[in-house]
Amino acid sequence: MTTTVGLAGITGKFGRLLSLHLLKNPGVAIRGYARDPSKVAASISSSPRVHLFQGGAFETDKIHTFVKGCDVVICSYLGNEKLMINGQKALIDACEKEGVPRYIASDWCLDYTKVELGVVSAKDPMKHVKAYLETKKKVKGVHILVGGFMEAIFSPLFQVFDPATNTFRYWGEGTEPWEGTSYDNAAEYTAAVAADPTAVGVQRFLGDRRSIKEIAEAFEKVYGTKPKLERLGSLDDLKNRAQDLRTQNPADVFEYMFLYLMYYWLDGSTFVGPEVDSGKYPYIKPETWEDFMRKRDVKDLVGSLFGLSSKE
Repeated sequence: MTTTVGLAGITGKFGRLLSLHLLKNPGVAIRGYARDPSKVAASISSSPRVHLFQGGAFETDKIHTFVKGCDVVICSYLGNEKLMINGQKALIDACEKEGVPRYIASDWCLDYTKVELGVVSAKDPMKHVKAYLETKKKVKGVHILVGGFMEAIFSPLFQVFDPATNTFRYWGEGTEPWEGTSYDNAAEYTAAVAADPTAVGVQRFLGDRRSIKEIAEAFEKVYGTKPKLERLGSLDDLKNRAQDLRTQNPADVFEYMFLYLMYYWLDGSTFVGPEVDSGKYPYIKPETWEDFMRKRDVKDLVGSLFGLSSKE
């Protein structure tokens, strides 16, 4: 029996990875939705099990045509608040009307369900979407939480890793766990959830759970270079720094948003683990921090968030 998976946002980085993992299952057919289907990689679009639909996030008629006949719809949108909330509501409404039984929301993040609205503002759209799904009678929401993406720790956005000096800069004691999952591993788990009709509600998966000091040890093991460790202050100092920057220039969101995210990534209030649902799919190997680094040259770590490695 074929499971028909609708994938909105199939041309994005995560949509591409997810498509490749979905196609590894011969019992899955994909209906992909994109503004420009010509941007879908030939390795995906050439499959006879892939049917592409052109349309925008707010083109209601096209969205209904896309979701009709799907067993599950996955949203892999990434964008502004309007897209992440209203764009998903448009998909959810179509799923409800067309009788799609499950909707996998665009989550893949910290456990925002544990904090109140406004605490982690970057994750507020996820809270709004989850609440909206709970008002529906036919379509059931699925929310896949994976901690932070491993790629993010090495990116310039968080300023944790300095490739010029091989330095890991951190806040806190250095013993707090960084819960991380790679994009590829998250896509693997999502493909498994999509093919599992019993998977509804919050689903928790993690690649690895290690402190910054342990990540530094893995770095030395993989690359043969002992990195430096530089402590920037306590977790309270980190939160105060974010608040100060926000007060000084509230319009410059990118100046303080990632500091807030790092604080809540580390302070324990949004931990996904340590108990997770990975055991439901034992054929998927959780990718550890060491595994993640072994797939990449050290020079590729910083850019891993923004582009797919040739080894993936």
